[in-house]
Amino acid sequence: MNGFTITASGDYKRRRDPTCVGFEPVPSDVFITEATFGLPVFRHPPDSHEIGKLIHSLQQFPERAHLVGAYALGKAQRVMKLLREAGYDETIYVHGALEKLNRLYESFGVDLGSWQTVSDVKADFAGKIVIAPPSAIADRWSRRFPDPVGAFASGWMSVRARARQRGVELPIILSDHADWDELTDTLTELNPTEVWITHGRDDALSRWAEINGMKARALHLVGYEEEDDEPVEEAVE
Repeated sequence: MNGFTITASGDYKRRRDPTCVGFEPVPSDVFITEATFGLPVFRHPPDSHEIGKLIHSLQQFPERAHLVGAYALGKAQRVMKLLREAGYDETIYVHGALEKLNRLYESFGVDLGSWQTVSDVKADFAGKIVIAPPSAIADRWSRRFPDPVGAFASGWMSVRARARQRGVELPIILSDHADWDELTDTLTELNPTEVWITHGRDDALSRWAEINGMKARALHLVGYEEEDDEPVEEAVE
């Protein structure tokens, strides 16, 4: 139809990420939004607060390595950059799966500070931060570290049952998806005539949209569930 526009958002968040360009809102008649965290209970704390928990734990347990699970593409580099912004200037150690991706980010001007791959260092890593893909932490690769503090950076760490299920001692709530407030703020800002909602909890967001004068419908895509924050993990390892 002449002049009728549809915007498909993909996965998005609205908070600042020091490793990538921010989400750009594009007004349209129909806005297709994700709803991974499309329930009012999901309100993610500030990133600085979550990184602060990691640094505080290092101070509390200097004899233990801190092993942080973070997806190799995007999330790991974001954790590293946030640590630098928080004033952490020591060498960060990484799983080999992160090496090429880290160098790619650096080639685009993202300064990750001093880092080394674990395989290049002979040490017990006590009091150090080690970042690895979540699958590596569940593997025997992680057994080399002394009584590690197991951490995981994911939006799903706000769900205590998920943290317990993964054996996570230090949950770090850090997501690449919009939380409830970011979703509703985005819809308020764009004010589309119609909202299409995909891969997530559509009922609550549909109801919110309708109350606020927007038509809403759910798009059910085969194969999309909310198993993990970013289901591309295995592909990038």
